[in-house]
Amino acid sequence: MKQRTPVLIVGAGPVGLATACALWQRGVPARVVEAAEEPHTGSRAVQLHPPTLQVFRELGILDEAERLGLRIRSTSYHLADRRTLRVELGARNEPLMLPQVHTGRLLEAALELAGGRVERSVRVTDVVVGDDVVAVKAQGPDGIELIEADWLVAADGVRSTVRERLGIEFAGSDVTTGFLLAEGRIDGAFERDAVHYFLGRNGSVVFAAMPGDRIRISGPVPEGFPIDAEGVQRLLDERGPGGLRVTGLDMISQFTSQERIAVTLRQGRCFLVGDAAHTHSPLGGQGLNLGLQDAHNLAWKLAGVIGGALAPDILDTYGPERRQAAEQIVRSTHQFLKVFRLGPVAARVRDTAWAGLDAAGVLRRWFVPLLAGWRIRYPDLLGEARASRPAVTAAAAVTAAVRRRYRLPAPGSRAPHWVPAPRAGTPGFRLVVVGPTEPVQAGRGDTPAGESSVPVSREYVHGRTSGFLLLRPDGYVAASGTTAAERAAAERLLARIAAASTENRG
Repeated sequence: MKQRTPVLIVGAGPVGLATACALWQRGVPARVVEAAEEPHTGSRAVQLHPPTLQVFRELGILDEAERLGLRIRSTSYHLADRRTLRVELGARNEPLMLPQVHTGRLLEAALELAGGRVERSVRVTDVVVGDDVVAVKAQGPDGIELIEADWLVAADGVRSTVRERLGIEFAGSDVTTGFLLAEGRIDGAFERDAVHYFLGRNGSVVFAAMPGDRIRISGPVPEGFPIDAEGVQRLLDERGPGGLRVTGLDMISQFTSQERIAVTLRQGRCFLVGDAAHTHSPLGGQGLNLGLQDAHNLAWKLAGVIGGALAPDILDTYGPERRQAAEQIVRSTHQFLKVFRLGPVAARVRDTAWAGLDAAGVLRRWFVPLLAGWRIRYPDLLGEARASRPAVTAAAAVTAAVRRRYRLPAPGSRAPHWVPAPRAGTPGFRLVVVGPTEPVQAGRGDTPAGESSVPVSREYVHGRTSGFLLLRPDGYVAASGTTAAERAAAERLLARIAAASTENRG
């Protein structure tokens, strides 16, 4: 028997659950199937960066996540020459340490509250994409089921069955370095609300506190290294600060990783998210955050198309935007891994360079926001085609200089820190008017923009110059400017992405 659903999500890890939650909250029923019989247990991905916490706020689970998790206030880089570079993160950049078992539980509860549920022990075995439907074969508790979906979201992990059935290449290579990962309790003196990177002459190790007075320890290890309590103690003695003693381990394992990105993140009516779309070195705790931002990017676009507010072409931006984000993360984690594996001579050069960067404030101003996820940029795919834009004039050059001076970010950037978080229930787009005085027409009511049917909330932020930001539902800048012409272009952008006719919807 065939069953039809607007959206089928394959995989009930955090990324699949977050996608489902966001769709249900926007009025789109999404069916979630998961091959495993029970929810995953264990800590797994633990470090949630601030952009991800904004997603949690929108999904209504941030307060509970904060209660269960532990905030990290600083990062300490302990160099081979015994210097320690301690970098205060500041509230905007502080991650939350939260074991993935809690993340999954909170997201599943939010999904059930919104009206959805997870169907477990349902394994997808085949996927066929048509012009107006995705046909899926699945093996469930009651036998084989045929599912028809208007759209499919593959959140089924690194070994994605959906990606394989679609024939999408997972381009890249394996990371040759093996890692030891352990969690447990450690006695000794060290700062508990910090992540510690020990970059010594004998190798590197990183450890950080977790909720419940537990510590996570990780480091690259050679083949044959003992994967037991004695091996963990040896790792701390040889590469750590000394004086630390392992008193109990709850988990220990060895793993390798890959650096791969799917050659396309969309094939027709199917989308890849999370580890099904990309994977990389775990250093910096970027993986889960990258996947949850996939969900954040896709859900508002897909819901807008299904609901008839947005033109289907908006979905064409998902793949290029998230691929660029994945490429940025793969590059940065690859470079970070190289820093972890430097030999003694190169380590001395690194230590000197990092000390200079710290003294100049570069680590705090640039590197910390990079790790926090604020420096991800998108190509300007929503703006008017560059070929149709007029040549740069003197006036345009002055406008660009004014934008830089007053920090109006360009399209594709994240919303700046001085823009307040969206109110509960705020519609998708936000028009933020900046200026020394509040214009009468820029009150905080929800009104349409120009002739567009796309919901837009209008807000005012005090600033030294006049300008505007048009923010997307995922917090990225769709347009910005200081002139009437740029404001008119933003209005045309909204009109262009709106579903002006019904012929191409769905």
